Order: sequence, then structure tokens, then C-alpha cells
Amino acid sequence: MRKHWYAIKAAFPYTIPVMAGYLFLGMVFGIMLVSKGFHPLWAVLMSVFIYAGSMQFLSVNLLTSAFNPLSAFLITLVVNARHLFYGISMLKKFNGTGARKPYLIIGLTDETYSILCSTDAPEGVDSVSFMFFITLLNQVYWVSASLAGSLIGSVLAFDASGIDFAMTALFVTIFINQWRTQREHLPAVTGIVVPALCLLIFGPDKFIIPSMVLIVLVLTVFRKTIERRA
Repeated sequence: MRKHWYAIKAAFPYTIPVMAGYLFLGMVFGIMLVSKGFHPLWAVLMSVFIYAGSMQFLSVNLLTSAFNPLSAFLITLVVNARHLFYGISMLKKFNGTGARKPYLIIGLTDETYSILCSTDAPEGVDSVSFMFFITLLNQVYWVSASLAGSLIGSVLAFDASGIDFAMTALFVTIFINQWRTQREHLPAVTGIVVPALCLLIFGPDKFIIPSMVLIVLVLTVFRKTIERRA
């Protein structure tokens, strides 16, 4: 028990920035979900079992649009394809984690991955427990914020139209920040040009999947060039 407590104390400071972001975005997700007519319990269930950030926002639209399982599968696969690379790069670090390994894999969000890649357990703290509690704390923040947002949205009557734009605003902010901090802009340019072309070719209802596929292909082909220039 004491070993776990030391691991929690060591892990918590590293998760504070994630908590700040998750509390806001999780509440936005919860409010948006109940604004579409879903019970607050769904916010908790989705945050526990899906726990995929941007995909949860997209899933709200998928659940409220025409039933198309193939389209939902392809969108989910492409949007979360980066986790394939996350998982491969963490094989060595997760080796020997025992019964906690499945959860470490499931809980590997962008933010958790970033912390685990750049941080080692402090001296005297069990490394497996340290990684586990970083992952767990981050998900607790997300689930709690989703629940809080859904309860606020179900109790307080207000116009929630346009709240789903929060995710778009977040991506725009991330894009601007990455453009300013990265020397290589090919990924950013690809992310703008390819969807624009697909929008013209396939139309607003069918451009997302071909855009995602083409972006992955372009970045795969030019991966070495991007890494060399970065």
C-alpha cells in the first residue's frame, strides 16, 4: 500500500497540466453529449470504455447521424491510427508490467504517451506503479470532467448550440502552436491541402475518409524527409 502511495505522489505533479486541459475539454464533451439528448450516464460510459478524446467528440455526431457502421469503423481507424505507432514505441517500456499492461495500453492517450515517453520514475518509486498511476489519474480527470459537464448540461437550461465548435477551436490552436514551434511544415501543409482537395472532389459529406487516408499515405511516404528536417 505504501509503495502505491509513493507512486501516486510521484505521478500526480506530472499530470497537473493534463488535468487542466482535460477538465475543460471533458466538460465540453459532457455538455455537448446531453445537448444531443443523451443521458449523463453515457458520458461516463464513453469516457471509461472509449476514452479517445477527439474520437469521443466525433462519436457524438456518428451516433446522431444515419447508421453507417463501415464509415464509423474507417473514421475511427484513421483518426486513431497514430496509436499504432504509440504502441510499437512503448513495447520495450511496457515489457514486464504484468497484469497492468492491458490497462496501460488502453489508457495510452496522446497526453499520457507524452508523459511516459519523457519521464522516468523517480528514484525509489516503482516504475510500473508510476506509469500505471499517471495513466489512471489522467483518465480519472477525463471521466470526472465528462460527468460534471453532462450533469451541468442536464440541470442548467441554456443554449448549447455551437459548443461542438470547441473541438475545432482546440485543433486550430494546436495547429498554430505547432506551426510556430516546428521547423518542418510539410505535415501541417498536408493537413490543409489534402482535405481541401478532397472536399472539392468528393463533396462535404464524403471527404473525411479519403482525406484521412491520403494524409496518412503522404506522411508515410515522406516520413524520413520530415524526420530529417525536423
